[in-house]
Amino acid sequence: MKNYNLRKQEKSERFSRRIRRIPFWITFAAVLVVIYDFGFDKAPSILPVLNWIYIFTLVLGLSSLIARYVPLSQKPIPRAWPVDVLLIILFVGSIISFIAGYSDLFNRIHHQWIYSALFLTFLREFSTLQINFKRQFLNPAQLFVLSFLTIILMGTLLLMLPKATYSGIPFIDALFTSTSAVCVTGLIVVDTGTYFTHLGQIIIIILIQVGGIGIMTFTSYFSFFFRGGSSYENQLVLREMTNSEKIAEVYSTLKKIIWITFFIEAVGAILIFSSLDRSLIPTFGGRTFFSFFHAISAFCNAGFSTLYNNLYETGFRYNYALQLTVAFLIIFGGLGFPIVFNFINYIKHLFVNRILPFTQKNKAVHIPWVININTRIVIVTTFFLLLGGTVSIYFLEYGNTLAEHNGFGKIVTAFFGATTPRTAGFNSVDMTALRYSTVMVLFILMWIGASPASTGGGIKTTTFAIVILNFLSLARGKDRIEVYRREISDSSVRRAFATISLSMLLIGVAVLLISVSDSDLNLVSVAFEVVSAFGTVGLSLGITAALSTFGKFVIVITMFLGRVTMLTLMIALFRKVKHLKYRYPSEEILIN
Repeated sequence: MKNYNLRKQEKSERFSRRIRRIPFWITFAAVLVVIYDFGFDKAPSILPVLNWIYIFTLVLGLSSLIARYVPLSQKPIPRAWPVDVLLIILFVGSIISFIAGYSDLFNRIHHQWIYSALFLTFLREFSTLQINFKRQFLNPAQLFVLSFLTIILMGTLLLMLPKATYSGIPFIDALFTSTSAVCVTGLIVVDTGTYFTHLGQIIIIILIQVGGIGIMTFTSYFSFFFRGGSSYENQLVLREMTNSEKIAEVYSTLKKIIWITFFIEAVGAILIFSSLDRSLIPTFGGRTFFSFFHAISAFCNAGFSTLYNNLYETGFRYNYALQLTVAFLIIFGGLGFPIVFNFINYIKHLFVNRILPFTQKNKAVHIPWVININTRIVIVTTFFLLLGGTVSIYFLEYGNTLAEHNGFGKIVTAFFGATTPRTAGFNSVDMTALRYSTVMVLFILMWIGASPASTGGGIKTTTFAIVILNFLSLARGKDRIEVYRREISDSSVRRAFATISLSMLLIGVAVLLISVSDSDLNLVSVAFEVVSAFGTVGLSLGITAALSTFGKFVIVITMFLGRVTMLTLMIALFRKVKHLKYRYPSEEILIN
């Protein structure tokens, strides 16, 4: 009898879970209807049907939302209440306006209410789903790779919507653009500003934002925001994906990543907006969209621009305030979120332990190790790369591409030119006019790239720093790498050299394949294109659109592997081996 009751209870719980999922699937279907509404041309007779579908979904969403508050003992957590209140306002306003029959006002204003309500409803229903990441089926590396593949394919389909472009787009070009956006690269085969409609540009910037932060970050955070908890298994997976030191810090890390990203992008958009010439973009809406598009593209190190010639466009190439804003957004995005968090902790430390003690004389001052070794290595390496790149470009291009600028303009343009190869892809000079010596400098900067856990690519600044430190250590006769009174672990050294070796292998194979399929192209331009794709940079010497279909596909694969990294892909393909309980006798191998 007891077993019978348990089975009956399990069946009841499974049935209850299925019932609770019905609103999610209905809102998901409504989102697909919205995509159809935006992306396809429709007959006038279809519009009333779509409106009724929207209203039905909103009524269902309102009912589902109210039902969550009926059992007072299990009502949603307090931080979800403001979102639920906003949803109710949107629900009621949309339904009343539709019933009242204010057709003109409904079409102009309340459709925006409905779209907002549908999106929030879908997000709300999605967050209630119980999603568990089973490590025995998918490890964090596999989830990371799979999430990028999913977003790339979804973006490809969205960019192929009839209303996303003015004259349609082939599948390979849509796949190329989607991969470039999600992998925050910036290489383009068609002009973003003239080929894609406003809808297409919005899709691209959403793909950039999701690709820069990561879809797993978004979904996991909002799920935790509304549900207030998660399984231990999920937290273990997310700890590895977010580089959190403790399991308890996983969701606080997710929250910091999202809010710091939005804050920096908002500040950058305001600065870009204030630097624009109204005669170039006369409308307020146009300047606002331009500002946010370029702020997101810069912070995510994407390099996409709505301008035909990027920032080299006439009227923008001398806007040094714009260049500086974009450059610093690129730097902040390329530092990596752990470095930014460490800086925030350092500022807190300065305030609490350095400033407050002056007002509280009897308080003891504790000076901990605040700036960790990762931050020190990243900052020092980034500084010398930017300084070396700026000085090199300034002197190499002084009488060439920098000749049209004044004294201050030469410095800003050289600094911008040294910043963008760090995986950003914007350009404020004619790339095809650069000297070969400058191109070689860009090769090095693109290959090194940004820092770990950032929105950029490349082998990363820490990898480059470990290699240099290892050279110095060997030259001094040391058997280990020491820096800032810390010893670099052997596993970090092995990962660094594995990363470099795999990057060389990927770049070499890609250059070989394209040189075979596109034998008419200059080898330097091909190599530059491949390194730019691997580093998710987006700079080009002008051959992207001229690539064959096979060449474009090779660049797509290179961009993808440059973003997820070859080492991550290998970890995803080969499951981790447990720590071995034995060791073989060690022997020295002749190297030099």
